[in-house]
Amino acid sequence: MPEVAAELLNRVGDVAPTAWDALNPRGNPFVSHAFLSALEESGSVGSGTGWSPAPILIRDGNDIPAAALPAYLKTHSQGEYVFDHHWADAFERAGGRYYPKLQIAAPFSPVPGPRLLMRDPSYAASLLAAAETLVDQNGLSSAHATFVDESELDYYRAAGWLVRVGTQFHWQNRGYGNFDGFLAALSSRKRKAIRKERAAAQAAVRIEQISGTDITAEMWDAFWVFYQDTGARKWGQPYLTRAFFDIIGESMKDSIVLFLAFDGGNPIAGALNFVSPDCLYGRYWGCTRDVPFLHFELCYYQAVDYAIAHGLPRVEAGAQGEHKLARGYEPVPTYSAHYIANPGFRDAVADFLDRETQAMEREIEFLGEMGPFKRA
Repeated sequence: MPEVAAELLNRVGDVAPTAWDALNPRGNPFVSHAFLSALEESGSVGSGTGWSPAPILIRDGNDIPAAALPAYLKTHSQGEYVFDHHWADAFERAGGRYYPKLQIAAPFSPVPGPRLLMRDPSYAASLLAAAETLVDQNGLSSAHATFVDESELDYYRAAGWLVRVGTQFHWQNRGYGNFDGFLAALSSRKRKAIRKERAAAQAAVRIEQISGTDITAEMWDAFWVFYQDTGARKWGQPYLTRAFFDIIGESMKDSIVLFLAFDGGNPIAGALNFVSPDCLYGRYWGCTRDVPFLHFELCYYQAVDYAIAHGLPRVEAGAQGEHKLARGYEPVPTYSAHYIANPGFRDAVADFLDRETQAMEREIEFLGEMGPFKRA
């Protein structure tokens, strides 16, 4: 294709929502204009956060957006879920400056999905070349595209980016008619354990699945308390501001379902999920009172119930967590791609990734053999 020019923008909000979302035809909620602009408007990214929006845009001859990268200049490695702290330490011990770096991502969201947003595949090379140019011309150490959809990997490999393999646990809907149909596919011991966990949690609280305009301001207030509790324990402080939830509660209401647990009339725990045509994405969870097995009920079993009832092919319940394996969530590979500007450092990272990938592939195979499903 003819040479194209790429623009570096200050925010996704500078692009018209319909124009941005036309580059995301599968409707992945985490690279949608509504989600990314809500992060900007709420102050969850931007000044003081270490996440400076730096989206890259390519327009066609009619000045219409034809391709884009959701990108950020990062001054730390928090909120990414693909851990490169040891890369940063090694590079800086050798006299380099690792930060700032370029992060191509859906912030705070370890959700596989498209990162090369484009009208057609002919723009892939130009998008990656633009990211490389931004790194090289500004003396950045690297660019990192995290939780890349597997279908995009060939574009990164063709451009010489290094590919890293990770793992998550996803639930796959194999045409189950109901939750008991899913349980019937499990070994007897695992089936009994899940029933025991569900019974204990459901006996302690009342659980509601709430979506769209039925999610009230009071429910968002309660969920904010839950989210703060989890954020304080995991990250020191929450990544997302209170305003973020108000914004998505309006702009993304048709893509959100909230699972709340009530003690009497008071919500004591909640799990926030996003929905696309082919997946339920479990994202944030928290509680104000510890109830045995309630985390599993709200984050895993209620999600399976919802997916079966709505004919969704899978549930993605977030990063890490081998405890998901016993609850019917299966190991799947995840991918990231990395452009390292310094040739010597690139060689060192490539050698590390060769060894890490072999170990990760063995781990995924081993975990798959440990699953709770009946053996043929």
